[in-house]
Amino acid sequence: MRAWFFRIADRLGSTYWFIPSIMAFLAMVLATGMIMLDVYHGSTWIKSIPWLYAARPNGARQMLSSIGGSMITVAGTVFSVTIAAVVYASGQYGPRLLTNFMRDRGNQVTLGTFIATFIYCLLVLRTVRSADESGGYSFVPNLSLLIGVGLALCSIGVLIFFIHHVPSKIHINSVIEDIGDGLLATINHRFPRFLGEPRPEEQELADRARVPAIFCDDATVEEAASRQQVRSHHTGYVDMIDDSALMAAARKHDLVIRLQYQPGDFAHVGRALAEVCPCEHCDEDAARDIRSAFSMSSRRSTLQDLRFLIDELVEIAARALSPGVNDPFTAVTCMDWLSAGLSDLAGRDLPSHLRVDKDGALRVIAHPVSFETLVDRSFGALAQYCAADMVASLRFIRALGEIALDCDDPDRLVTIATYADRLDRLADEALHGFNRTRVHVRVAELQRALAEPDYKRHLRDSTAWLGGTA
Repeated sequence: MRAWFFRIADRLGSTYWFIPSIMAFLAMVLATGMIMLDVYHGSTWIKSIPWLYAARPNGARQMLSSIGGSMITVAGTVFSVTIAAVVYASGQYGPRLLTNFMRDRGNQVTLGTFIATFIYCLLVLRTVRSADESGGYSFVPNLSLLIGVGLALCSIGVLIFFIHHVPSKIHINSVIEDIGDGLLATINHRFPRFLGEPRPEEQELADRARVPAIFCDDATVEEAASRQQVRSHHTGYVDMIDDSALMAAARKHDLVIRLQYQPGDFAHVGRALAEVCPCEHCDEDAARDIRSAFSMSSRRSTLQDLRFLIDELVEIAARALSPGVNDPFTAVTCMDWLSAGLSDLAGRDLPSHLRVDKDGALRVIAHPVSFETLVDRSFGALAQYCAADMVASLRFIRALGEIALDCDDPDRLVTIATYADRLDRLADEALHGFNRTRVHVRVAELQRALAEPDYKRHLRDSTAWLGGTA
């Protein structure tokens, strides 16, 4: 249920009807409340304010009609401009970025402001009465009218904001910044910084020894056949896995659960979402509890999918480096944000894929997340595109060097050196002459620095490195 709730909340946040609908409802409540105030207090108060004048029925009608008519016209224009901007951005930067623009609060609030002002004026307008229409008694809700004028002035301010907001929002640097900020925030949330000493190797070996034999790589055919599978009833991408619900299900039914999918993976009906043991404890109730921890959707989202944010930056960079676009500096910006994210990750302790309950009993075996897989997902995917462009290749090497400055793990440094070498080999085939020599020199400098014990000093002391030539 919790996973379903988060998925619905995420979907509502990326629609153009939810926020405007709430604002329209609030406008109805405001109109009703202001009309009641006017009914009970009348318009005598307005005489005590010299610069205010009570409106007559005809003037009030004309003002409310003008405001309401102009607001709904502007709302239609705003919607048209928003859709045009979304279509342009999704076609220019990639269709998977459509959700990023749909989620933008500025566009949603702008549309909701004009619709709410229109509804407010419409509801107040119907209460205006002249003496001829009501048997000698006229009613003009002057306080409500003033609020309507105030809403119109606010709408003008929102329109000015919208005119600035749309072009700045679809600027490529703003698009990449939003994704990069999301990547940094997700890394900060999911992977805490080192506290004290890293996890001892002996503890890691002890944890692996707790894994049931049927889940080990060397399990026999008979042991593997005894695994009980919890199969999917839906087809789509795994949006979210409710870890607390999964842990509760494992404790309730005394199970060890090994996940077969992680957020962002595609699963279809009949595929095993998880394998559990002992199988005699996994009845239909247990399978239902485990299955309810998975939220499925027709598209990937950023709820728990760190790889999706990386893929978005890779997609923008790959499009920019395609022959039809040939915009290496957009790719450079993407690599800058990728290096910022991986630099942050390089100094963090990645959690064990073995999850225990509060009593220390092993309950869940998740997919391991490693530094190498995320580097491969980002710079490994971009190597073939960057190798054909000198500017992108040099920034590729510089980005790897920036990551190395925050890295203390020898295995992670080997990973960085490996991808630098892969770019060098790809550039051998794609570049020629001076361009090829320059990339080769930069790769050699990075490899030489990483081979030294005080590699960070060697990288920082390089004038060319800090000067931004790579």
